Amino acid sequence: MEQHILIIEDDQLSQKLHAKVIEKAGFSVTLANDGLEGLLKADEQNFDLIISDVMMPNLNGYETCQRLRENPKTAQVPILLLTALNNLESKIKGFEVGADDYLSKPYEPDELIARVNVLLRRSVTPAEPLQTREHKGRVISVFSLRGGVGVSTVAANLAVGLTQLWGQETALVDLALASGQAALMLNLPLRNTWADLARVDVNEIDQEVVGQTLRPHPSGVQVLSAPRRVEESELVDAARVQRVIEILQQSYEYVVLDLPHAFSDISLAALDLSDEVLVLLAPELASVRSTAMALEVFDTLGYNKSGIRLILNWIFERQGLPKSDIEAGLNREIRLIIPHASESFVQAINFGTPPTLKDPESALGAIFENMAYAVSQPEQKSQRPDDPTEAWKRLAKRMRKQRR
Repeated sequence: MEQHILIIEDDQLSQKLHAKVIEKAGFSVTLANDGLEGLLKADEQNFDLIISDVMMPNLNGYETCQRLRENPKTAQVPILLLTALNNLESKIKGFEVGADDYLSKPYEPDELIARVNVLLRRSVTPAEPLQTREHKGRVISVFSLRGGVGVSTVAANLAVGLTQLWGQETALVDLALASGQAALMLNLPLRNTWADLARVDVNEIDQEVVGQTLRPHPSGVQVLSAPRRVEESELVDAARVQRVIEILQQSYEYVVLDLPHAFSDISLAALDLSDEVLVLLAPELASVRSTAMALEVFDTLGYNKSGIRLILNWIFERQGLPKSDIEAGLNREIRLIIPHASESFVQAINFGTPPTLKDPESALGAIFENMAYAVSQPEQKSQRPDDPTEAWKRLAKRMRKQRR
């Protein structure tokens, strides 16, 4: 059956050029002259894909995309934004309103068709229902009371590292609901988010509903993204978070939680279900103080100290408090140090390619693989896999060198 594509473009010449490329590839095309007309046609007809220009009068492409996502009929239709604005801000804005992909003009016709085919393949592949496993998966929270220390970066790299190490899908859950960036870290659009789960009665949330909300990443990480808008984050409560995490525990070997910088009801619900808590801090006084406060709360709540790991992220190029002084002040051991690598992290965030994916054999990639191994299931660490992954082989090689 011929697939039907809606093109929303106010410039008549560009409209004809887009249509020619799309029709030549074997698709049928419907044209709309602006965002308002595009919304009307999308509501009247069924489309397999929508391509929209960004710079349009009356209703620009971002506003059009957002309204398409708010309409139940078009909420799941793939959307490709086309724009002459080739900058990071435009790309981020496109993903935040729910676009699936973003292509800068001018483009090569082959590139446009390649993007279209990828989006269409994804859309016709239904989300596989989550499977119940024999034992509960391991829940790992990444937490800090102080922002700016790299919680989301560590959570994303840890999820990828666990997936690559054991060759199994890992769930990455963004619980920084008002400002989460887990999807951006992996260059994923915000088509499905926590907001979708907020519209479902908590008692009706099951494996099928959660599975449809997760966004798959090519690495094997399944991401549950923070809502697109701040007001939507207010709809998510602790009971809902607990329910979703318990479902994910039944379906994945590992569930990584990216927590907000506060002891909110949502944070506490997640921490109560966590097998490991990675507490991230920077080598500066304010971060050490907030870490001391967090550890005090953990002690009050009766959390097992052996399941709490301190990770020092050396966010400064120079100086910083010595590790020994921080350990003495906290009376806790720092289990891992992430060296200063601001350029690598910024590039990774901007392009959605964590070091564990972009350069797994680098020193930074090795650190995250080591971290993933450290928090892995004890039974997995106790024996060599029947079919070890490349990440496992790299790790084993490093461990042999350390023993010499």
